[in-house]
Amino acid sequence: MQYKNKNLYIENINAHSLAKKIDTPFYCYSFDKLKRNIDEFKKNFSTINPLICFSVKSNNNLNILRIIKNFGLGADIVSRGELLRALKAGIKPEKIVFSGVGKTADEISFAIKKKILLINAESENEVKAIQKIAKRKREKVNIGLRLNPNIDARTLGKISTGRNEDKFGITGKNLIKILNKFKNSSNINIKCLSVHIGSQILDHRPYLKMIKVIDNIIEKTKYKFDYVDLGGGMGIDYNLNSKKLNYKKYNLIIKKFLKKNKVKIIFEPGRSIVGNVAVLISKVIYVKSSSRKNFIILDSAMNDFMRPALYGSSHRIVPAKKNQSIVKKVHDFVGPICETTDSFLSLKKYQKLNENDILAICDVGAYGIVLASNYNLRTKPAEVMVSKSSFKIISKRENINKLV
Repeated sequence: MQYKNKNLYIENINAHSLAKKIDTPFYCYSFDKLKRNIDEFKKNFSTINPLICFSVKSNNNLNILRIIKNFGLGADIVSRGELLRALKAGIKPEKIVFSGVGKTADEISFAIKKKILLINAESENEVKAIQKIAKRKREKVNIGLRLNPNIDARTLGKISTGRNEDKFGITGKNLIKILNKFKNSSNINIKCLSVHIGSQILDHRPYLKMIKVIDNIIEKTKYKFDYVDLGGGMGIDYNLNSKKLNYKKYNLIIKKFLKKNKVKIIFEPGRSIVGNVAVLISKVIYVKSSSRKNFIILDSAMNDFMRPALYGSSHRIVPAKKNQSIVKKVHDFVGPICETTDSFLSLKKYQKLNENDILAICDVGAYGIVLASNYNLRTKPAEVMVSKSSFKIISKRENINKLV
């Protein structure tokens, strides 16, 4: 995304012109940025040759999953629906891991049937459930045990997953008990030690602590795992403050770990692959002025893009056409839904805006369309993929009559 002669372009397509062809709001992705993100992620960890399983919960668009599959990535899934979508995209079962704290018997049975690489269990009762279903099917199923390392990644509390008070994973003490209890099972094969400490992590130090805990567990148990699944959580620079995760340091930490522990590393990145690949193209419906501020009422709403309302997250909003007229007044960018939380961003000043102006909400590729809903009986937006000078609708806007 860049400006040319004060006009916003996604690759070689003018955003304002695109908004004349497609009803706003719509998600607009860059193929080139997606490709570069995947290439960069692979390059950052090329010396350890990990299995990269894209986190389908971050973006489950079928066309995007097909692109990701074509670049050799697998999938991290958390539901039967995501497993079906990953398989439909052509991702091979042996590159799929199943995460999540509440897998149903039906989901476990289906995953076993499809012979995926790993089911990462998060409690002793889940291990028992997998064993029971595997026994009934006369199968031996490969599983992982997800460790809760009690590490605070110091990111948003609502997306933290590695503390004792979080619902995810198994404490170190209990994991050792489960390992000793089930390591000789005839129906499950414990192949992996899994961990995931949160999302939007921009500091390598929580990962260092995490790997020290993993190393300590392996040392205590003397158990030979085939895989160590380090999860994902790598953050992106939402506010252009240049704070980025130091991948070089993280890679060196893992290399040191691998000298001692001969395992295959698995990653589950989502946000770092698709987060900055998309913008939400929106139109100004009204500019509502008061003595204190201007409310910029957009046709995008919290049903289209939930992160600001759900997490209090901040996303830049940029104009499709720049002008020189700056209004030094608070601008609240809000949606039309009947909720005060239907608000995207508040800025102390902004360029002069008029009705029908086109804006872009930035970095919405991860946890954007997947969190969209029909609240207020609104249709979910279309998704568009731009590649150089062409574009393709990769998911149509919902039809209001069918929805009704």
